Amino acid sequence: MNMLKGLFFVILFCLLIALLWNIKRANFTKIEHNQIKLYGVTLDSIKEIEPTIEALDSLSKRVMVRVVFDENISAKSYKEPLQKLKRVSFVMGELFDSEYLPHYSFKAYKKRVNEYLDVLGDVVDVWEIGNEVNGEWTGEPSDVAKKVAYAYSAVKKRGYKSALTLYYNDYTYNDGCWAKPEEKMRPWAKKYLDKELKEGVEYLFVSYYEEDCDNYRPTKLEWERLFKELGKMFPNSKLGFGEVGTSNPSKKAEYLKRYYTLDINASRYVGGYFWWYAKEDMVPKSKPLWGILDEVLKR
Repeated sequence: MNMLKGLFFVILFCLLIALLWNIKRANFTKIEHNQIKLYGVTLDSIKEIEPTIEALDSLSKRVMVRVVFDENISAKSYKEPLQKLKRVSFVMGELFDSEYLPHYSFKAYKKRVNEYLDVLGDVVDVWEIGNEVNGEWTGEPSDVAKKVAYAYSAVKKRGYKSALTLYYNDYTYNDGCWAKPEEKMRPWAKKYLDKELKEGVEYLFVSYYEEDCDNYRPTKLEWERLFKELGKMFPNSKLGFGEVGTSNPSKKAEYLKRYYTLDINASRYVGGYFWWYAKEDMVPKSKPLWGILDEVLKR
């Protein structure tokens, strides 16, 4: 009898564990469905990584770290630093920063994409397949689109998640943010990105620096209109900012708080932001901007 009772409690315990696991899985699904807010920062250097690890680990919430992979650097050089980052943050890998894009032929581009995906696939959560792709400095639009399409297909083939960042330069106030009309963000995306990518990319981000565009500050209403329009063009993507920041020390605190607390009313908007100057402004964690970011995360 005692043996039967013992067996009964063992079975009951196992059923309870299974039930709790299923509830946990259901909660994860619910969180994914509700698209909780995503907060990100950008690292343009992985040198002396330990203070960066400490700063990230001390934040009130787990953020996504966007790592800029430098040109002419092997993927294996990033393996150990990314493994350390992975313990304290989510990781997004930027395959090519926009300024590097014209430096690579299509053949060299494919080689680098494959190398990075093969070596770092297990430590990167999201792959940025293109950065500020419509910027005039990235190269001939058709060549850029060909490279981005290849990166998307390579990421998708391996079952990884992808992100694409556009450069916001076609606001109505001033058209001086682009060199040629075909570089305007929305027309560029409509013309050069294929349907499969637009319907399949998991994250669609926009990069915007006010100081690059005559210090123009878009209103909340303008951002909402933009993200709603992009939501129609990219019907399955989560939406947000892929890069923000300012090089003006006196404006950094206000700028960061203003963007990271934007309450955008648009379907599938998740935030992002990915402050470009994180390494410079937030490491070590004793720097004032680290504290400002942490206060935002506590909201």
